[in-house]
Amino acid sequence: MKVNFVKRFSKILFLSILFFSCSSDLDFDQTKDLKLEPVFVANLAYFNVPATQFANGGDGQIAFDEEEFDAFKEKFFRDNLVKAELDFEIENTIIRAFTVDIALIDANNQILETDSYPIPAYSGSPNTIKYPTEVFENQRLDLLKRTVKLAFFVRMALGPPLDQNSTGNLKLRSGATVYMEIE
Repeated sequence: MKVNFVKRFSKILFLSILFFSCSSDLDFDQTKDLKLEPVFVANLAYFNVPATQFANGGDGQIAFDEEEFDAFKEKFFRDNLVKAELDFEIENTIIRAFTVDIALIDANNQILETDSYPIPAYSGSPNTIKYPTEVFENQRLDLLKRTVKLAFFVRMALGPPLDQNSTGNLKLRSGATVYMEIE
């Protein structure tokens, strides 16, 4: 009986202390000043083309690919995006020089912007080029938001002939860092 009385008394004492604890008024107006600035990093595009797909007699050649780009389909993302950075890295282990053109295309199939990336021919040493970051802010960001497709044009320069036994690859890796501001 004594143990039961001690348990009850300690519970009552503990609960009474909670009623006398400090508290302050909550200021919910602070939520009006809330500003979130998330940053997201994602892969953008990747390709790995073997030299055998460029087999020819030594003249130039163009390869083309077009990809849907629905990143700005969502209104929330379009409205809160304040900056985007695109990074491109290209590795060439083929004995020919290339130029990779990346075009931003709108819903009317109009090219909004084209960026070119020259790639020297492979000469036996590492040939990976990291290009300066493409920054999209202000008017240039508006162009990016209107983009619905990305087109990749690979132009091969004149050089030694390639055939089905040619070695090497042309690799493109790219990523995007997007900055949002949500109020």
